[in-house]
Amino acid sequence: MFKEKILKTIKKYSLIQNGDKIIVGLSGGPDSISLINVLDEIRREEDIDLKFEIIAAHINHNIREEAKSDENFVINYCKKKNIEIHVLSIDITKKAKEEKKGTEETGREVRYQFFEKILRKTQANKIATAHTANDNAETVLMNIIRGSGTSGLKGIRPIRENKFIRPLIDTTREEIEKYCEEKKLNPRIDKTNFENDYTRNKTRNILIPLIKEKFNPNIIMTINRLSDIINEENEYLEKITKQKYKEIVIEEKIGDKIILDLKSFNKQEEIIKKRLILQTINTLQGTTQGIGKVHIEDIIKLCKNNLGNKYLTPNKNIKVLIKNKKIYYSIVINK
Repeated sequence: MFKEKILKTIKKYSLIQNGDKIIVGLSGGPDSISLINVLDEIRREEDIDLKFEIIAAHINHNIREEAKSDENFVINYCKKKNIEIHVLSIDITKKAKEEKKGTEETGREVRYQFFEKILRKTQANKIATAHTANDNAETVLMNIIRGSGTSGLKGIRPIRENKFIRPLIDTTREEIEKYCEEKKLNPRIDKTNFENDYTRNKTRNILIPLIKEKFNPNIIMTINRLSDIINEENEYLEKITKQKYKEIVIEEKIGDKIILDLKSFNKQEEIIKKRLILQTINTLQGTTQGIGKVHIEDIIKLCKNNLGNKYLTPNKNIKVLIKNKKIYYSIVINK
Protein backbone atom coordinates (compact mmCIF):
# COMPACT_ATOMS: atom_id res chain seq x y z
CA MET A 1 0.00 0.00 0.00
CA PHE A 2 2.84 2.40 0.81
CA LYS A 3 4.47 1.99 -2.60
CA GLU A 4 1.10 2.43 -4.33
CA LYS A 5 0.43 5.63 -2.37
CA ILE A 6 3.82 7.13 -3.29
CA LEU A 7 3.31 6.15 -6.92
CA LYS A 8 -0.09 7.88 -6.84
CA THR A 9 1.55 11.07 -5.51
CA ILE A 10 4.25 10.89 -8.20
CA LYS A 11 1.63 10.61 -10.94
CA LYS A 12 -0.72 13.19 -9.38
CA TYR A 13 1.92 15.94 -9.42
CA SER A 14 4.03 14.61 -12.34
CA LEU A 15 7.07 14.43 -10.06
CA ILE A 16 9.07 11.86 -12.00
CA GLN A 17 9.34 11.02 -15.70
CA ASN A 18 11.14 8.27 -17.55
CA GLY A 19 14.86 9.03 -17.85
CA ASP A 20 15.06 11.30 -14.80
CA LYS A 21 18.20 11.21 -12.69
CA ILE A 22 17.30 12.10 -9.11
CA ILE A 23 19.45 13.20 -6.15
CA VAL A 24 17.84 11.86 -2.95
CA GLY A 25 18.65 13.59 0.34
CA LEU A 26 19.48 10.72 2.71
CA SER A 27 20.00 11.46 6.41
CA GLY A 28 19.29 7.89 7.50
CA GLY A 29 16.17 8.83 9.45
CA PRO A 30 12.77 7.17 8.90
CA ASP A 31 11.56 9.68 6.30
CA SER A 32 14.62 9.70 4.05
CA ILE A 33 15.38 5.97 4.28
CA SER A 34 11.79 5.12 3.39
CA LEU A 35 11.92 7.61 0.49
CA ILE A 36 15.02 6.14 -1.12
CA ASN A 37 13.86 2.59 -0.45
CA VAL A 38 10.44 3.06 -2.03
CA LEU A 39 11.91 4.92 -5.03
CA ASP A 40 14.33 2.03 -5.48
CA GLU A 41 11.38 -0.39 -5.39
CA ILE A 42 9.41 1.63 -7.93
CA ARG A 43 12.26 1.97 -10.43
CA ARG A 44 12.97 -1.77 -10.28
CA GLU A 45 9.32 -2.84 -10.58
CA GLU A 46 8.82 -4.39 -14.00
CA ASP A 47 5.05 -3.81 -13.93
CA ILE A 48 5.57 -0.07 -13.38
CA ASP A 49 6.44 1.82 -16.54
CA LEU A 50 8.67 4.36 -14.83
CA LYS A 51 12.43 4.04 -15.21
CA PHE A 52 14.77 6.52 -13.56
CA GLU A 53 18.09 6.70 -11.70
CA ILE A 54 18.67 7.63 -8.06
CA ILE A 55 21.79 8.98 -6.38
CA ALA A 56 22.04 9.44 -2.61
CA ALA A 57 23.41 12.57 -0.92
CA HIS A 58 24.31 12.55 2.78
CA ILE A 59 25.63 15.38 4.95
CA ASN A 60 27.40 14.71 8.23
CA HIS A 61 26.86 17.92 10.23
CA ASN A 62 29.19 16.71 13.02
CA ILE A 63 26.78 17.98 15.67
CA ARG A 64 25.69 14.76 17.38
CA GLU A 65 27.84 11.95 18.74
CA GLU A 66 26.00 9.52 16.45
CA ALA A 67 26.81 11.52 13.29
CA LYS A 68 29.62 9.24 12.10
CA SER A 69 27.51 6.18 12.83
CA ASP A 70 24.68 7.69 10.76
CA GLU A 71 27.12 8.29 7.91
CA ASN A 72 28.31 4.67 8.00
CA PHE A 73 24.70 3.47 8.10
CA VAL A 74 23.70 5.25 4.88
CA ILE A 75 26.93 4.24 3.13
CA ASN A 76 26.32 0.59 3.98
CA TYR A 77 22.66 0.83 2.93
CA CYS A 78 23.61 2.26 -0.47
CA LYS A 79 26.34 -0.33 -0.90
CA LYS A 80 23.83 -3.16 -0.38
CA LYS A 81 21.37 -1.55 -2.80
CA ASN A 82 24.08 -0.65 -5.33
CA ILE A 83 23.13 3.05 -5.15
CA GLU A 84 25.72 5.75 -5.83
CA ILE A 85 26.22 7.97 -2.78
CA HIS A 86 27.96 11.29 -2.19
CA VAL A 87 28.92 12.31 1.36
CA LEU A 88 29.84 15.71 2.78
CA SER A 89 31.33 16.05 6.26
CA ILE A 90 31.24 19.58 7.68
CA ASP A 91 31.30 21.27 11.08
CA ILE A 92 27.99 23.14 10.83
CA THR A 93 28.24 24.70 14.31
CA LYS A 94 31.64 26.21 13.47
CA LYS A 95 30.43 27.45 10.06
CA ALA A 96 27.31 29.00 11.61
CA LYS A 97 29.43 30.91 14.15
CA GLU A 98 31.82 32.12 11.45
CA GLU A 99 28.95 33.38 9.31
CA LYS A 100 26.98 34.65 12.33
CA LYS A 101 23.90 32.63 11.40
CA GLY A 102 21.73 30.06 13.12
CA THR A 103 22.70 26.39 12.79
CA GLU A 104 19.35 25.55 11.13
CA GLU A 105 19.72 28.27 8.50
CA THR A 106 23.36 27.34 7.85
CA GLY A 107 22.49 23.65 7.63
CA ARG A 108 19.75 24.36 5.09
CA GLU A 109 22.06 26.50 2.94
CA VAL A 110 24.84 23.91 3.01
CA ARG A 111 22.37 21.12 2.19
CA TYR A 112 21.00 22.77 -0.94
CA GLN A 113 24.44 23.93 -2.09
CA PHE A 114 25.63 20.33 -1.78
CA PHE A 115 22.60 19.05 -3.71
CA GLU A 116 23.25 21.55 -6.50
CA LYS A 117 26.92 20.56 -6.66
CA ILE A 118 26.05 16.87 -7.08
CA LEU A 119 23.34 17.81 -9.59
CA ARG A 120 25.94 19.47 -11.83
CA LYS A 121 28.58 16.79 -11.26
CA THR A 122 26.30 13.85 -12.10
CA GLN A 123 24.15 15.69 -14.67
CA ALA A 124 21.08 14.83 -12.62
CA ASN A 125 17.92 16.88 -13.17
CA LYS A 126 15.91 16.56 -9.93
CA ILE A 127 16.37 16.64 -6.16
CA ALA A 128 14.05 14.58 -3.95
CA THR A 129 13.60 15.50 -0.29
CA ALA A 130 11.68 13.51 2.31
CA HIS A 131 9.12 16.13 3.34
CA THR A 132 5.92 14.52 4.60
CA ALA A 133 2.30 15.51 5.25
CA ASN A 134 3.34 16.05 8.89
CA ASP A 135 6.14 18.42 7.85
CA ASN A 136 3.67 20.38 5.75
CA ALA A 137 1.14 20.65 8.60
CA GLU A 138 3.90 21.77 10.99
CA THR A 139 5.07 24.41 8.53
CA VAL A 140 1.56 25.82 8.05
CA LEU A 141 0.95 25.95 11.82
CA MET A 142 4.30 27.66 12.40
CA ASN A 143 3.48 30.25 9.74
CA ILE A 144 0.06 30.91 11.33
CA ILE A 145 1.74 31.45 14.70
CA ARG A 146 4.23 33.87 13.10
CA GLY A 147 1.37 35.87 11.53
CA SER A 148 2.07 34.87 7.95
CA GLY A 149 -0.19 35.88 5.08
CA THR A 150 -1.81 33.40 2.71
CA SER A 151 1.52 32.65 1.05
CA GLY A 152 2.67 31.02 4.29
CA LEU A 153 -0.42 28.80 4.33
CA LYS A 154 0.60 27.20 1.03
CA GLY A 155 3.02 25.11 3.03
CA ILE A 156 5.51 22.79 1.33
CA ARG A 157 4.56 22.19 -2.27
CA PRO A 158 5.02 18.76 -3.94
CA ILE A 159 7.24 20.26 -6.65
CA ARG A 160 9.20 23.50 -6.91
CA GLU A 161 11.01 24.98 -9.89
CA ASN A 162 10.36 21.69 -11.74
CA LYS A 163 13.42 20.38 -9.90
CA PHE A 164 12.75 19.88 -6.18
CA ILE A 165 10.29 17.03 -5.63
CA ARG A 166 8.60 15.67 -2.47
CA PRO A 167 7.18 12.18 -3.20
CA LEU A 168 6.24 11.68 0.49
CA ILE A 169 4.21 14.88 0.79
CA ASP A 170 0.85 13.06 0.96
CA THR A 171 2.18 10.48 3.43
CA THR A 172 1.96 10.70 7.22
CA ARG A 173 4.75 9.94 9.66
CA GLU A 174 2.74 7.01 11.03
CA GLU A 175 2.59 5.43 7.57
CA ILE A 176 6.34 5.92 7.16
CA GLU A 177 7.13 4.31 10.51
CA LYS A 178 4.93 1.33 9.60
CA TYR A 179 6.70 0.97 6.25
CA CYS A 180 10.13 1.09 7.93
CA GLU A 181 9.03 -1.65 10.30
CA GLU A 182 7.62 -3.85 7.53
CA LYS A 183 10.77 -3.51 5.42
CA LYS A 184 13.09 -3.82 8.44
CA LEU A 185 14.92 -0.64 7.43
CA ASN A 186 16.04 0.12 11.01
CA PRO A 187 16.33 3.88 10.45
CA ARG A 188 18.58 6.10 12.50
CA ILE A 189 16.76 8.19 15.12
CA ASP A 190 17.83 11.78 15.69
CA LYS A 191 17.29 12.33 19.42
CA THR A 192 17.34 16.11 18.98
CA ASN A 193 13.90 15.79 17.32
CA PHE A 194 12.50 15.14 20.80
CA GLU A 195 14.13 18.23 22.33
CA ASN A 196 11.76 21.20 22.38
CA ASP A 197 14.36 23.91 21.84
CA TYR A 198 13.14 24.89 18.39
CA THR A 199 9.73 26.11 17.19
CA ARG A 200 9.29 23.16 14.83
CA ASN A 201 9.95 20.63 17.59
CA LYS A 202 7.51 22.41 19.90
CA THR A 203 4.92 22.37 17.13
CA ARG A 204 5.58 18.68 16.41
CA ASN A 205 5.88 17.39 19.98
CA ILE A 206 3.52 19.67 21.92
CA LEU A 207 1.04 21.60 19.76
CA ILE A 208 -0.03 18.94 17.25
CA PRO A 209 -0.49 16.15 19.85
CA LEU A 210 -2.61 18.57 21.92
CA ILE A 211 -4.81 19.45 18.91
CA LYS A 212 -5.13 15.75 18.06
CA GLU A 213 -6.21 14.90 21.59
CA LYS A 214 -8.50 17.83 22.36
CA PHE A 215 -9.83 19.07 19.02
CA ASN A 216 -9.23 17.07 15.84
CA PRO A 217 -7.54 13.65 15.62
CA ASN A 218 -7.16 14.14 11.83
CA ILE A 219 -5.52 17.57 12.10
CA ILE A 220 -2.57 16.61 9.84
CA MET A 221 -4.77 15.83 6.83
CA THR A 222 -7.13 18.72 7.66
CA ILE A 223 -4.27 21.22 7.48
CA ASN A 224 -2.97 19.59 4.29
CA ARG A 225 -6.38 20.04 2.66
CA LEU A 226 -6.35 23.71 3.71
CA SER A 227 -2.87 24.03 2.24
CA ASP A 228 -4.05 22.60 -1.09
CA ILE A 229 -7.03 24.96 -1.25
CA ILE A 230 -4.86 27.99 -0.46
CA ASN A 231 -2.35 26.92 -3.09
CA GLU A 232 -5.04 26.57 -5.78
CA GLU A 233 -6.39 30.05 -5.00
CA ASN A 234 -2.89 31.50 -4.85
CA GLU A 235 -2.00 30.04 -8.25
CA TYR A 236 -5.07 31.72 -9.72
CA LEU A 237 -4.17 35.09 -8.16
CA GLU A 238 -0.59 34.73 -9.39
CA LYS A 239 -1.89 34.15 -12.91
CA ILE A 240 -4.03 37.32 -12.72
CA THR A 241 -1.12 39.30 -11.24
CA LYS A 242 1.21 38.26 -14.08
CA GLN A 243 -1.39 39.34 -16.64
CA LYS A 244 -1.86 42.73 -14.93
CA TYR A 245 1.91 43.20 -14.65
CA LYS A 246 2.31 42.73 -18.41
CA GLU A 247 -0.44 45.31 -18.99
CA ILE A 248 1.03 48.04 -16.78
CA VAL A 249 4.80 47.55 -17.16
CA ILE A 250 6.42 50.26 -19.28
CA GLU A 251 10.07 49.30 -18.97
CA GLU A 252 11.83 46.33 -17.43
CA LYS A 253 15.57 46.09 -16.83
CA ILE A 254 16.18 43.32 -14.31
CA GLY A 255 18.84 44.28 -11.78
CA ASP A 256 18.46 47.97 -12.65
CA LYS A 257 14.93 49.40 -12.83
CA ILE A 258 11.29 48.64 -13.61
CA ILE A 259 8.78 51.32 -14.57
CA LEU A 260 5.02 50.85 -14.18
CA ASP A 261 2.09 52.99 -15.30
CA LEU A 262 0.77 54.77 -12.20
CA LYS A 263 -2.83 55.28 -13.37
CA SER A 264 -3.23 51.62 -14.38
CA PHE A 265 -1.72 50.47 -11.07
CA ASN A 266 -4.12 52.62 -9.03
CA LYS A 267 -7.11 51.11 -10.87
CA GLN A 268 -6.31 47.59 -9.59
CA GLU A 269 -8.00 45.87 -6.65
CA GLU A 270 -6.08 46.18 -3.37
CA ILE A 271 -5.10 42.48 -3.32
CA ILE A 272 -3.69 42.72 -6.85
CA LYS A 273 -1.80 45.92 -5.98
CA LYS A 274 -0.05 44.11 -3.12
CA ARG A 275 0.88 41.21 -5.35
CA LEU A 276 2.05 43.53 -8.13
CA ILE A 277 4.42 45.25 -5.70
CA LEU A 278 5.88 41.93 -4.59
CA GLN A 279 6.17 40.64 -8.15
CA THR A 280 7.86 43.83 -9.32
CA ILE A 281 10.41 43.76 -6.51
CA ASN A 282 11.02 40.04 -6.99
CA THR A 283 11.49 40.52 -10.74
CA LEU A 284 13.85 43.43 -10.14
CA GLN A 285 16.15 41.90 -7.54
CA GLY A 286 15.26 38.19 -7.43
CA THR A 287 13.83 38.26 -3.89
CA THR A 288 11.24 39.97 -1.70
CA GLN A 289 13.17 39.33 1.49
CA GLY A 290 12.88 42.25 3.90
CA ILE A 291 9.69 43.57 2.29
CA GLY A 292 6.91 43.44 4.88
CA LYS A 293 3.25 44.38 5.12
CA VAL A 294 4.04 47.93 6.26
CA HIS A 295 6.32 48.53 3.23
CA ILE A 296 3.65 47.33 0.81
CA GLU A 297 1.00 49.55 2.42
CA ASP A 298 3.35 52.56 2.29
CA ILE A 299 3.99 52.02 -1.44
CA ILE A 300 0.24 51.76 -2.15
CA LYS A 301 -0.34 54.99 -0.20
CA LEU A 302 2.49 56.71 -2.09
CA CYS A 303 0.93 55.71 -5.42
CA LYS A 304 -2.57 56.71 -4.32
CA ASN A 305 -1.45 60.19 -3.23
CA ASN A 306 0.14 60.63 -6.67
CA LEU A 307 2.62 63.32 -5.57
CA GLY A 308 5.43 63.79 -8.08
CA ASN A 309 9.09 63.24 -7.08
CA LYS A 310 8.12 61.53 -3.82
CA TYR A 311 9.92 58.28 -3.04
CA LEU A 312 10.32 55.46 -0.52
CA THR A 313 13.17 53.10 0.31
CA PRO A 314 11.43 50.00 1.71
CA ASN A 315 14.84 48.43 2.24
CA LYS A 316 18.45 49.39 1.61
CA ASN A 317 18.40 47.89 -1.90
CA ILE A 318 15.18 49.27 -3.40
CA LYS A 319 13.93 52.77 -4.19
CA VAL A 320 10.32 53.45 -5.24
CA LEU A 321 9.77 56.83 -6.92
CA ILE A 322 6.61 58.52 -8.29
CA LYS A 323 7.45 60.74 -11.25
CA ASN A 324 5.66 61.82 -14.45
CA LYS A 325 2.66 59.58 -13.69
CA LYS A 326 4.92 56.55 -13.49
CA ILE A 327 6.20 54.29 -10.71
CA TYR A 328 9.96 53.78 -10.79
CA TYR A 329 11.37 50.76 -8.94
CA SER A 330 15.15 50.93 -8.96
CA ILE A 331 18.12 49.19 -7.38
CA VAL A 332 20.05 51.36 -4.94
CA ILE A 333 23.80 51.18 -5.51
CA ASN A 334 25.43 51.06 -2.08
CA LYS A 335 28.95 52.45 -2.23
